[in-house]
Amino acid sequence: MENIKRLLKIDLPQRQSAFLWGARKTGKTTYLRQFYPASQVYNFLDTDLFFEVSKTPSILRQRILALEPALLRRPIILDEVQKVPAVMDEVHYLIEEKGLKFILCGSSARQLKRRHANLLGGRAWRFEMFPFTAGELADFDLLRALQHGLIPSHYLQDDPSMSLRAYVMDYLKEEVFSEGLVRNMPAFSRFFDAMGYSHGEMVNFANIARDCGVDAKTVREYYHILVDTLLGRFVEPFKRQQDRGVITRAAKFYLFDVGVAGAVMKRHIPEAKGEVFGRAFEHFIFMELVAYRGYAQKDFEVNYWRTKSGQEVDFVLAGGEVAIEVKGAARVDSADTRGIRAFVDQYKPRRAIIVCHERSHRIVDGLSIMPWQEFLQELWAGKVV
Repeated sequence: MENIKRLLKIDLPQRQSAFLWGARKTGKTTYLRQFYPASQVYNFLDTDLFFEVSKTPSILRQRILALEPALLRRPIILDEVQKVPAVMDEVHYLIEEKGLKFILCGSSARQLKRRHANLLGGRAWRFEMFPFTAGELADFDLLRALQHGLIPSHYLQDDPSMSLRAYVMDYLKEEVFSEGLVRNMPAFSRFFDAMGYSHGEMVNFANIARDCGVDAKTVREYYHILVDTLLGRFVEPFKRQQDRGVITRAAKFYLFDVGVAGAVMKRHIPEAKGEVFGRAFEHFIFMELVAYRGYAQKDFEVNYWRTKSGQEVDFVLAGGEVAIEVKGAARVDSADTRGIRAFVDQYKPRRAIIVCHERSHRIVDGLSIMPWQEFLQELWAGKVV
């Protein structure tokens, strides 16, 4: 895995620090080891270090100031920093008074926020590590990606089914329950199952609450826990003030990895066709859009559009500049274009694209019907948005 070049670039000027966030096992530690091999690393998964610094945070400052001058000129890496929120005041002091720079790595800022930890007031740039993208893998296999997911170790395994199940349970136990983010673990476990059934669709908090045996407010909080722990994100509906016939309130929700979603949904994809394949394929394209936005440091919104009569566009980018419909079919027919054509008629986007499995790119009445491989090439080359 260390031979696979990641697209993330952390290029820090002198005296500039950074946060590196990302769900567990996305490759943050491997990346930092590869690009900053000579940096001093403090990993709070080390139990002895964790208890020592938790009890007396100033010990970390004392240890850092005792380092050789050459180490102090490099970024100092604090891994799993969310486990010791009190250490952030020491980091702030070392940045301001000693001119040191840090890379603060973690899987969630939620604990830091909940404990009102010092988030450095803009003194650290924010980066995020995502699962593999298609362009990072020389022999990318789409069906393998949809089955295994793109968490590095899972994608590279011959059979990741046990690892995927363990990953889901580890997050239920470690990232949520052990961190004290929820108290009712059975209800949260039921929520995870119910969430899987509506994954990638409009979220109805009341319906899921009935399945979980809790109120809708609690379900809403559960979703926000997943967002804050980088396990998923909402896609809000695209709307304009005059849109009376458009759904404007119900968001969609996607987990951060297509393989983890498959494990939650107990999904199996035997071949590259059918409804199950199509939903996973849509999720994969969403992952690529989010990763591109993060790695390219772009600031555009990703929304979806749906009318009350059922016409829909999967992804609307940059406030309506680009409309993208994802189809798992090897041949796109006129019925597949109705939703995106309705969007084009109403909003006149700069580009309208159907991402699919056709062999070659074709344009029909201004609508681009594009093989997914070509779409991803254009996306990462900055030609889509």
